[in-house]
Formats: sequence, C-alpha cells, structure tokens
Amino acid sequence: MRTERWGLMALLAVTVVWGTTFPAMKLLSAHLDALQIIWLRFVIALLVLAPLWRGMLRHERRWGCALGLLLFLAFWLQIEGLARTSSNRNAFVTGLNVLVVPLIAMAFLGRRYGWRLWGACVMALAGMALMFHENEPWNLGDTLTLASTVFYALYILALEECARRTAAQPLLATRMAAAQATVMALASTALLLAQGEGMGWLRSVADLPLDALLALLYLGLLASVVVVTLQAWGQQRVDAMRSAIVFGLEPVFAALTAWVLLGERLGWAGLGGAALIVAALVFSQIQPAARAGRTQRA
Repeated sequence: MRTERWGLMALLAVTVVWGTTFPAMKLLSAHLDALQIIWLRFVIALLVLAPLWRGMLRHERRWGCALGLLLFLAFWLQIEGLARTSSNRNAFVTGLNVLVVPLIAMAFLGRRYGWRLWGACVMALAGMALMFHENEPWNLGDTLTLASTVFYALYILALEECARRTAAQPLLATRMAAAQATVMALASTALLLAQGEGMGWLRSVADLPLDALLALLYLGLLASVVVVTLQAWGQQRVDAMRSAIVFGLEPVFAALTAWVLLGERLGWAGLGGAALIVAALVFSQIQPAARAGRTQRA
C-alpha cells in the first residue's frame, strides 16, 4: 500500500508539471511548428539522458523504444491541436484520457472495473466539462487533440503492461526514459527531413525571445527528463485506471497556471469543476470497509 502511495505522489507531481506546460507550448507554437518543438525538447532531454544507454538491458531498450513511439505520436498531435485551438479546450480534451483508458482496456484487453472507479471517471469528466465549457463548435484542433488522447491512453496502458510483464525484474525508469527520448528525437528528425526543408530552421532558434527560450528549457529538462522518468517509475506502482484519474487533475493545474501567469480567472462553475476532479481522485482511492478489513488482517 505504501508503495502505491509513493507511486500516486509521483504521478501527481507529473500532473502538476503537465498543467504548467500548456502556456509554454502555446508560447513556442507562435514561433515553431509541432515537430520543431518536439525535436528541440527531446534533443535537450537526450543530452542529459544519453549516458544511460550504457549498460541498458535489452528489455529496457525494447520497451523504452516502443513507449517512445507512442509518446511521440501523442505529443505531436497534441501540439498540432494546440496550435489550432485554445489552451483550455486542449487541456479539457487531453483530460478525456480518464475515460479513454478504461474504454480501450475493456474493448481490447477484456478488463472489468468496479463501480467506484467508473463513478470517479464520471465525476472527473463532469468536473472538466464545468471547468472548460465553451460555446465554440468542435474544430480541427480538437480532433487532433482527441487523437493525441487516444495515443496517450495507449501509452498509459503500455506502461502498465510493461510493469506487469517485468514485475520479477523491474526495469530502470531512467534508462527507459533515455530510450524514449532517443525515439522522440529520431522520429521528429525523420519527419522534419521528410518535409524537404532540412534543418535550416535551427538558425531561427537563436532569434527566439528570452521567454520562449526559457519555455524551451523548461519543457526539455523538467517536463521531459524528470516527468518521463517519474511517470515510468510511478506507473510501475499504480494501475492504468487510477493513473488516468490522477492525470485528470491536469486541467485543474492548467487553470491555476493560467490564473497565475496569464491572469485568467475561473468562475463559480470552474471552481466547482476543479472541486469535482479533486473529489474524483479521492473517491477512486477509497476502499470498501470489508476489503480494507481483510487487508489489515492479512
């Protein structure tokens, strides 16, 4: 139980950082396209993580590369979506993985979940709807973000499957992060070259304003090196469904960041939505009394 609690704390830290990345990505998307942002972000991460390839086990390399491909698709589609829709809508649609994860798990993995976790999902979705309800019609940016959410749900489930299959000899999260960063950098390089424009755009990076450069370093170091490692470590201790519910807090932290940095304020509906999401996280962790009693006797 204590191990799971530490895993939840790690995933909560991941979610806090995620919530702060939306303004940073929005700022950079005004100067660079999605592939360029991903390339710079994960090249920075790779400069830190590259030494961990030494001594990497075959399973760590295999799982890390597979997870890196899923993460690349999720990031690419999310940033493309963010360039075409608002930060709030992007955060809300991204938060739908709280529902997408169990739906995919039920449809393709034969999973079954208890009513408490489903109740927590409903509460989290209602909270996100209250926080980010807008009257604008669905647009291309929302569709791209939804596609990103599907790939990220697959990433969450793949991390859980990795932890299950390697439980006897847990993989080192930092080495897996190094493999993921390598795939992210290589995949974005390949697509950039395929566009036929080469890498000449790198010259424009020197002309980025200071706030954009700081945002890039923040995304490359804290939001990539630390977060990818923490998520891999945390999900070795927490199942995919509960992980998705924790990640449902991302819009709450995104709204707090927008309030602090951009002066955006939530109304009563938004505050009620944030409270519902927090309540969903707490509710998902409550065990029935009988089950708790059996656990204590054990």
